[in-house]
Amino acid sequence: GAMALPGELWAELAAEQRIFCSVLLFSWAVYLWEAFLAHRQRRVYRTTTHVPQELGQIMDSETFEKSRLYQLDKSTFSFWSGLYSEVEGTMILLCGGIPFLWNLSGRISGGAGFGPEYEIVQSLVFLLLATLFSAVTGLPWSLYNTFVIEEKHGFNQQTLGFFFKDAIKKFVVTQCILLPVTSLLLYIIKIGGDYFFIYAWLFTLVVSLVLVTIYADYIAPLFDKFIPLPEGELKQQIETMAKSIDFPLTKVYVVEGSKRSSHSNAYFYGFFKNKRIVLFDTLLEDYSALNKEPAEGEDGENEDSKSKTKNKKQGCKNEEVLAVLGHELGHWKLGHTVKNIIISQMNSFLCFFLFAVLIGRKELFAAFGFYDTQPTLIGLMIIFQFIFSPYNEVLSFCLTVLSRRFEFQADAFAKELGKAKDLYSALIKLNKDNLGFPVSDWIFSMWHYSHPPLLERLQALKVAKQE
Repeated sequence: GAMALPGELWAELAAEQRIFCSVLLFSWAVYLWEAFLAHRQRRVYRTTTHVPQELGQIMDSETFEKSRLYQLDKSTFSFWSGLYSEVEGTMILLCGGIPFLWNLSGRISGGAGFGPEYEIVQSLVFLLLATLFSAVTGLPWSLYNTFVIEEKHGFNQQTLGFFFKDAIKKFVVTQCILLPVTSLLLYIIKIGGDYFFIYAWLFTLVVSLVLVTIYADYIAPLFDKFIPLPEGELKQQIETMAKSIDFPLTKVYVVEGSKRSSHSNAYFYGFFKNKRIVLFDTLLEDYSALNKEPAEGEDGENEDSKSKTKNKKQGCKNEEVLAVLGHELGHWKLGHTVKNIIISQMNSFLCFFLFAVLIGRKELFAAFGFYDTQPTLIGLMIIFQFIFSPYNEVLSFCLTVLSRRFEFQADAFAKELGKAKDLYSALIKLNKDNLGFPVSDWIFSMWHYSHPPLLERLQALKVAKQE
């Protein structure tokens, strides 16, 4: 018949065409699945207009409505930005954007006196152009997100000048790390012989350890101000708690997060016996710049503005901050941090091994328009980004499930430290400060949430409180 069956059509395609079609189809399948989940979640935002009964004590209707509208706006935004990137990615593939950019890079590096034998130079030009392209196309989205959505819902604290200075700084710092690291990696792959994948993997392991070590001391301060937490009750309590579980704490910092946004957080970092804790100023009632609105002025109007900010007071009391830290330190004590590093390194090794198996296949390159040359960087891109994408989806789902387990365990750890009550109230406060919406569609939350839904966490803590 005139109508060939899809199976017959498929059989007639050359290997490279099959590869190309599979990559495109999988990309759209993932996109449609995500869109379906987002649609389900948006339905929850649209239809849950009243505080559900079990949340009665936890959230007042005003905050509930605020967070509902905030999440609805965010969801709509991510629908459009997701659609844009899917279409952009598809167009780049269909129009041969990757070989086009590679040839352009070749012309540029050739113009600078580096012929085709300087593959690494051409690769660096390619990387620079590709990251520049994505920075420029991502800019309008990032601007809209910060100055329309976050602004409208009262989170944005940045000025336009700060935003652009930040974006340029971020781009420059990224290049300073990306370009040298990539050129070394390509060099190692080139000279590594049959076992290059072992050396490449070891190299990326060393790089990630070095980056984690220098990030907080040299990179993060380029973007935000870090000050040591002043001596006082909170600092002593933190030190006491760290000591009680043998956490090798060397410094406690407060980061001026309020310059960017009024979202709040806390984390720790560092290797071996040298750990620092970082608290966002927005997490601390006493240090948040956002709580210091009223100027010392005439008493009359000051009283009025004081009572206004009292209701809006952001951040947690010291006991609650300690409970949040108890949770964070739980991740360390229970070995979650180490487990995550081990998982990611095993994964990285496996990927390099498979890369070594596949890199010789000419049809992989031909599928993306590289018929005469097989540049290493392009091979890395094709294999890691496109060929591994089904594997990456499965892996990231498994890691999300694992992360939720870890969160419950860290909550339970804070509970054993006797912080159940304070963690309970801290979670409610942080959810309120960050306008988290406490109702979610079950498939959406299962697929996306790295932290368990608020109600489930509170439920688990409550059991403890009553015991």
